Amino acid sequence: MTGASSGIGRAIAETFAAQGATVLLTHRASLERAREVADAITGRGGRALVAQADLGTREACERLVAQARDELGRLDVWVNNAGADVLTGAAAAWEWERKLDALVAVDLKGTIACSYAAGEIMRNQERGGAIVNMSWDHVVTGMAGDDPQLFSAVKGGVLAFSKSLARRLAPDVRVNVLCPGWIETSFAEQADREFHRSVADATPMGRWGRPQDVAEAALYLASPEAAFVTGQAINVNGGVL
Repeated sequence: MTGASSGIGRAIAETFAAQGATVLLTHRASLERAREVADAITGRGGRALVAQADLGTREACERLVAQARDELGRLDVWVNNAGADVLTGAAAAWEWERKLDALVAVDLKGTIACSYAAGEIMRNQERGGAIVNMSWDHVVTGMAGDDPQLFSAVKGGVLAFSKSLARRLAPDVRVNVLCPGWIETSFAEQADREFHRSVADATPMGRWGRPQDVAEAALYLASPEAAFVTGQAINVNGGVL
């Protein structure tokens, strides 16, 4: 699982490990938090490894996939969850081109490069594998605003790429997409309280999503129960769209 040191990625790693998977979770610059996740998994009897990777370059992505194969022995599931954070901290004040460059490098090119490398390994091993990529629920409807416009462009690319890759890698490898909506991550924690309430009020399920909601959907797509599911996108958004 890329980007697994916090939020959705952490929830996915812990959920998979609880079902018996040996997980390799990656971080870019959060070694302490990544080790905390791994320790939590091993403390509950699971198995977890940690790897550092800056997924903004093809070389780093391919190196990570090779490391994962070597350390795990095989790749049954690859989850591309890593994403550039341009909404919180100092990055929130960046001008649009710098934000776009970061999103394209990590969210789009990183997903493509990891998917190509992992998919090639999976299609040449017995029993293939499954890839789960992360898009965004609003890419199909749009949302006004400087940041949403950038996310729509990049995450829309992830969605379109994944659907095409699913056709290329079938039947050996399944490729599916999760499209989270408003999820309680660091952005939600820092959001204006009035805005936070308005999102919950506008959601048919009456609340923000939780990282665990996304993790359970990822578990389904990675599992044998989804053996006839590929090239699909699942919105995890409480019915907002």
